[in-house]
Amino acid sequence: MMMFFVTGLIGILIGLSAITPPNLKMMITFMGLINVGLGAFFTFIFLTQIKSEPDKRKKKKKSKSD
Repeated sequence: MMMFFVTGLIGILIGLSAITPPNLKMMITFMGLINVGLGAFFTFIFLTQIKSEPDKRKKKKKSKSD
């Protein structure tokens, strides 16, 4: 998730900087925005997961050998 945010921010900064050729400015900036959006989406999916209960059928039952 952090890689999406970092590469997105770097892409936006490079896309808006003066060193980028004029014909690539819009595309690099747009790809940076897509990466930031993907980072936000996967962060949302990760934070809203529902923890699954362990399967009780696979658990061994304790035998009463008293």
